[in-house]
Amino acid sequence: MSYDHLIDTYETERLKTVSVWSMFEDEDLTVRPKPLNERDRNPLEHMIHQCMGENKWFCEMLGIDVGAPPLPAEETRLGFIKQYAVDSEKRLEALKTKDSAWWKEEVAFFDTIRTRAWVMLRRITHTAHHRGEQSTLLRVFGRTVHSIYGPSASTGGLPANGAATIYAYQDMESLVDGEMKGGRKAPLPGPGVHPSTERPDSF
Repeated sequence: MSYDHLIDTYETERLKTVSVWSMFEDEDLTVRPKPLNERDRNPLEHMIHQCMGENKWFCEMLGIDVGAPPLPAEETRLGFIKQYAVDSEKRLEALKTKDSAWWKEEVAFFDTIRTRAWVMLRRITHTAHHRGEQSTLLRVFGRTVHSIYGPSASTGGLPANGAATIYAYQDMESLVDGEMKGGRKAPLPGPGVHPSTERPDSF
């Protein structure tokens, strides 16, 4: 059995993660929508959680250690983008060397035992879950949201209304380079005139 689908998915998910990070502004990082609720992560804490958690899972469960501190020396938006881009690229290249037997091998997953393929799938969905939380923060902060999996309100709304899928950047190299130069995301058309809902009685 080939596990290339997990490798291919991780490759696209790592780009989606830093793409969402690129949509924040520097002043957003320590803001909480509810200032008194300290248990809610702000954007900076989400970035820390992603880097620390992924490093732990890869090192302890998947046996892939990229030999780098999980957090950047400067905990800025650009610092996290650059650090995660480099580290996740190394993890991606390591995954490409693994055979089917490696993916099928059972390893410790917290208090239970799972195959490495199962752990990798859970890692991908774990990242996507937190990325959804960060997308909500972007909306709360009034930021525009490029496509993550398809059209968004900022790219025109629903596909049925002609909305396009517009990614902030097409690849990791252009993302890092663009953000280092102050931001060179793809332009967005805005929400359009139709509501972003599939309910027929809303049109």
